[in-house]
Amino acid sequence: MNKQPWYTVALKAVLGIAIIAGGYFGYKALGDLKADPPKRDIPERIKEVETITVLNANINSELGVQGRLQAYNKIPLFTEVGGAVRETGKPFKEGTYFKEGQTLLRIDNTEARYNIQAQKATLLNSIANMMPDLKIDYPESFEAWNRYLNNFSVDDPLPALPEAQNQRERLFVAGRNLATQYYSIKSLEDRLGKYVLTAPFSGVLTTATVDQGTVVRPGQQLGELMATGYYEMVATVPLSQLDFLRPGGKVELYSEDIAGSWTGTIRRVSDQIDPASQTVNVYVGVSGRDLREGMYLRGEADAKVFENVVEIDRDKLVDESEVYVVRNDTLLELIPVNVRKFNRETVIVAGIPDGTQLLSSDVAGAYDGMRVQLAGTKSTEARIRKPDAAKEPVSK
Repeated sequence: MNKQPWYTVALKAVLGIAIIAGGYFGYKALGDLKADPPKRDIPERIKEVETITVLNANINSELGVQGRLQAYNKIPLFTEVGGAVRETGKPFKEGTYFKEGQTLLRIDNTEARYNIQAQKATLLNSIANMMPDLKIDYPESFEAWNRYLNNFSVDDPLPALPEAQNQRERLFVAGRNLATQYYSIKSLEDRLGKYVLTAPFSGVLTTATVDQGTVVRPGQQLGELMATGYYEMVATVPLSQLDFLRPGGKVELYSEDIAGSWTGTIRRVSDQIDPASQTVNVYVGVSGRDLREGMYLRGEADAKVFENVVEIDRDKLVDESEVYVVRNDTLLELIPVNVRKFNRETVIVAGIPDGTQLLSSDVAGAYDGMRVQLAGTKSTEARIRKPDAAKEPVSK
């Protein structure tokens, strides 16, 4: 194997080092030729925002209610006597209208009437047998009893017995068992009136279970009578919102199925709470020609008046306790508020001073202390519902 001379190896090493050094210094020289671009100041981007000028006022709040109508006066009809149902001139059928005091149903009373007449005949005989002794022992009362006897009729209502003049005469009459017979007959006369069933109020039959000729028994249900024109809507209100309602407060009601609206009044509030839903039944009285039992109505109830508050959009509330305001027309500030009532799309709050610029536009990435620029300002005055504002609902 041939060995290279030493000077050849040394020459190669020197050439390698020279090439590396030349490349390094050449790269550095080219880098120095590249000039840095001049630096420019980037201006801070300030977002434009819209605000509302706060004007606190007294607001008459509203509470949404809904429920079905039920008749205010609706009673089942029962008979206290038995017998065959007779015709009254008006059919005892579902949907038939009866005025107050009009005969609903008549039950044959022939047997009961004959029984009363027999009892009266027995009383008449007892009085007649007493008259001779009465004339001798109590002549001062004979004339009164004689007139009673002469006017007595088994077909007429039984009149009251003559008054005794003294205690001895009272015992004398009682010994003839006249008082017992008298009150037994009066009881039968009172029961005779139950063979005719009359309407306690004007209304319509919603149920009829008997027809003409049907034999009924005491205690049997005959039907159901419902008063028309006045109803109650049973609305369920969350317990948390019950304090907002006022007894006697007005409720504007409407139906999604028929045209028109009706004004109702809160009549009463149940004392019982539904343990599952934590709601309470509120009864709203309403009347109207087009209303029917079972109709589903919706409405807005006048709730309590909140003093020195403002109503804002619900989405402007931060963590349900704070809102953004603009200070000195340049900075966002997060301030606490007192929430008085949540509505479906708005919220009623207190604690914002009058004249405050409340943020009304959506600002992405908003934070406390953020610099902003005002684009437009409105007032909350247009959103105020004053307690004495007159309402003119369309009523029926």
